[in-house]
Amino acid sequence: MPIEVKNELGSIQVMNEVIATLAGSSALECYGLVGMASRNQFKDGIAELLGRENLRRGVEVRREQDRTEIDLYIIVSYGTKISVVAQNVQAKVKYVMNEVVGLQVNAVNIFVQGVRVA
Repeated sequence: MPIEVKNELGSIQVMNEVIATLAGSSALECYGLVGMASRNQFKDGIAELLGRENLRRGVEVRREQDRTEIDLYIIVSYGTKISVVAQNVQAKVKYVMNEVVGLQVNAVNIFVQGVRVA
């Protein structure tokens, strides 16, 4: 279901896949993030690291009534403080969604799927 943004000139429909790709790309710009993890596949206790072409597989966009929530499944770098990395990713994704898309995001949920040596 596309997200509709209305302004004085009309309306814009943005597909969830676009939101997911933008959220994944903006998250990768944060220090301490190795990459995105698949939200569905968890093999042998090891998270699968996704490439840049599959960023949206590690992001889930939910729209319920007037609320928009984004879930990010990430892998952090060894030696970084996980809580700080997660907070930076939340802030960056929320900022990009607001400034680039004009979409008010109510929540950015972070799920750390693993830690890797960068």
